[in-house]
Amino acid sequence: MTMGDTRHFLTLLDFSPAELQQMIQRAIVLKQEHRAGTDQRTFPGAVLGMIFAKSSTRTRVSFEAGMAQLGGHAMFLSPQDTQLGRGEPVEDSARVISSMVDIVMIRTFGHDIVERFAAHSSVPVINALTDDYHPCQLLADMQTWAEHRGAITGRSVCWVGDGNNMCQSYINAARQFDFELRIACPPGFEPDRELLAANSSRVRVEHDPAMAASGADLVVTDVWASMGQESEQLERAKRFAPYQVNAELMSRAASDALYMHCLPAHRGEEISAELMDASDTVIWDEAENRLHAQKALMETLLLANR
Repeated sequence: MTMGDTRHFLTLLDFSPAELQQMIQRAIVLKQEHRAGTDQRTFPGAVLGMIFAKSSTRTRVSFEAGMAQLGGHAMFLSPQDTQLGRGEPVEDSARVISSMVDIVMIRTFGHDIVERFAAHSSVPVINALTDDYHPCQLLADMQTWAEHRGAITGRSVCWVGDGNNMCQSYINAARQFDFELRIACPPGFEPDRELLAANSSRVRVEHDPAMAASGADLVVTDVWASMGQESEQLERAKRFAPYQVNAELMSRAASDALYMHCLPAHRGEEISAELMDASDTVIWDEAENRLHAQKALMETLLLANR
C-alpha cells in the first residue's frame, strides 16, 4: 500500500457515516466480548506509536490497554524523550517512525501537525486530540448514546461551554450522524466560523444556555479552559459562570435527556457536583468507551492497511 492510499483518522470526516456507524457497532461488540473474557488478540506483534505533546490520562490508558488487548504493543513517545521536541521536522519524524511501527496516534497542539505527519506516514495516523478536533472522544460519546438510547439520527444535542475542539468535533458529528446541534457559549467564544457556515443546516449558536438546552435529548460540556489556556482560567470562569450544566439546566432538556462530559471535570464549574456524582450518570460509561471505541478504530485502520 502506498503512502497516498493509507487511511487516517484525523477528523470524523475521514470516514463515511456508514463506516462510522459500523465502527460504533463494532465497539459495542468488542466491549461485550471484553467483559465476557473473550481473547481479542487479533493483531499479535502490532506496534502502536503514541506521540504525546499534551499530557493525558484517558487517552494514554485507553490506547495502551487497547493495543495490548488486541495482542500488540504500545510505545509512549514524548517530546522530552525524542527528537520531536528538539526541532526535527514533523515530516522526517513521520517517515522514520512509520517505517518501524504499524499505526500511530498523536496528541498535540496544532492540527496542522497531525495533517503533516499523516501526509508523510506510511501507516495509519490517529488524531488523539489537537487544538481543533478530538474525534476519538466523539466515537466514545456516540457509542455511549447508542448503548443507552439507540440511534441519534434526528435527535437534538446541546453543547454548553467553549467553542473548542470538542465543540468542533460535535459539529462534524452532527453532519456525520445526522442530528441537530445547538451551541450555547458566551459571545466571543464561538467555534470556527467556516465550520459553522458549512454546517448551518444542522448547527446553530444560541448564547442563552436555557434556550439552547430546551427539549434537548443530549447535553454535553467540557472544561472552560483547555490545555494551554490556564492563564485565562479566572477570566473564563467569570464569562462562563452562567453556562454550568446542572439540575436547573437539565430540567429544560427532554425528560429522558442524557448529559456527558469528556473529563477531566471541574465540579462546581462547567458541571455541578450533583450531576457528576449522580448514580445514573453515563459519564463513566462514556470514559470507559474510549477503550472500546478506539479498539474498533485501530482494528478498522489496521485491517484497511494490510
